[in-house]
Amino acid sequence: MTQAPVIDARGLLCPLPVLRLRKVLLEQPAGARVRLWASDAMALVDVPHFCDGAGHRLVAQRDIGGGVHEFTVERGPSAPLAAMAALPPEDI
Repeated sequence: MTQAPVIDARGLLCPLPVLRLRKVLLEQPAGARVRLWASDAMALVDVPHFCDGAGHRLVAQRDIGGGVHEFTVERGPSAPLAAMAALPPEDI
């Protein structure tokens, strides 16, 4: 089994952690897992809300210390292709 990719969004503020998570999830096949490290306290609200609204599954959430939370998210079975057009630029 391959290790889930890690998105390091420490130090980024809302909405950037979720936007990065969304971008990486859209590049993965259904069922793939991605881990997100985020230090923004709003990620505790934003990530579960994003998963519910986008059809992904929040598999695990834990405090890894230093004000950083790790979220493990499984890509849902479908994601609208139109969402690809709305992705932020590569430098976000």
